[in-house]
Amino acid sequence: MNDIGLPFIVLATAFALLVFALCLSGVRRFNLRRALGTVDASICTAGKSWQMGVCRYQDNELEWFRLVSLSVRPKHTFRRSSLELLGRRKPTESELLKVQPDAVIVELRYEGQEVLLAMRFDAYTGLSSWLEAGPVIGVGTWR
Repeated sequence: MNDIGLPFIVLATAFALLVFALCLSGVRRFNLRRALGTVDASICTAGKSWQMGVCRYQDNELEWFRLVSLSVRPKHTFRRSSLELLGRRKPTESELLKVQPDAVIVELRYEGQEVLLAMRFDAYTGLSSWLEAGPVIGVGTWR
């Protein structure tokens, strides 16, 4: 093999793997958004930085998936019965650069820990309705 052949094969293989990973990421994103009960939502937990992703409502859980990932498993899973809606607010000036345009910041508490979600207002109304429509846990007890 000559001096040019081996680097070309290495670069071509690396490029093919990159294209394959991008295609898998696109297929994953398409499948996530195609499912019912999914909304775009950035998350901030425990004072960390904002991460872009997708929320998916299940019967008793709210799942959050990273936007740029190949994993089919959610990064965060929140049980509906342990999730408390504290309110919503407009993003601060520093948050405006980190969240999607026209987003509201939804303040939640999950098992004593603060969780912030940034989503569009119509997605927020869906989230609040989903939380309020939780199942009955005991006789005469809501959630």
